[in-house]
Amino acid sequence: MGPVSAKTYPGETWEPGPFRATFEPDYGRRGKVWVHGRVPSGREPATGQATILTSPRRDSVSHIQLLEQVIHEFPADRWIIIEDNLSIHISRQTRLALTAWPEIRIQFIPKYACWLNLIEPWWKQLRSLALKGRRFETQDEVIDALIAALVYWNEHRHPYYWRKKPQEQVQLLGGFAVNRSSFPLPVI
Repeated sequence: MGPVSAKTYPGETWEPGPFRATFEPDYGRRGKVWVHGRVPSGREPATGQATILTSPRRDSVSHIQLLEQVIHEFPADRWIIIEDNLSIHISRQTRLALTAWPEIRIQFIPKYACWLNLIEPWWKQLRSLALKGRRFETQDEVIDALIAALVYWNEHRHPYYWRKKPQEQVQLLGGFAVNRSSFPLPVI
């Protein structure tokens, strides 16, 4: 997730009236931080426990540090990690690091299938818990808020259930997302 800037994030309140904005505009040029995270599932998919790692940039080194953190926080004999096709996930450095961990198997979701990435809804929850309605002056304040939100999540965690049924999912046809129920294809 990122970059997360040290700036003002609007809350969810909307006040009717002649003015649109309920907060002062803030362009947030006080620094930024990248957030790498995992919401593991596997032997205990019902736990919903998560972990994050903050870093000043999005690079392979940070991704490898996150993998090390996952190994230490969630001990197991084997791991199957599901990732998207982000360049840091498939980089040469990451592949080289994975050779040192034969117990880790990486499974990539298909390209153009972002709805399969279950961490995306969790990022929305983390943003809401950590950032909504707050103003940050420094990167350290942003990091502290993200860690506090993670602690709160892990104390009140619950599993994420994917509620879309296969017939409700969008079909990829020729690189375009098409909902077959609204546009039935002719039978030839």
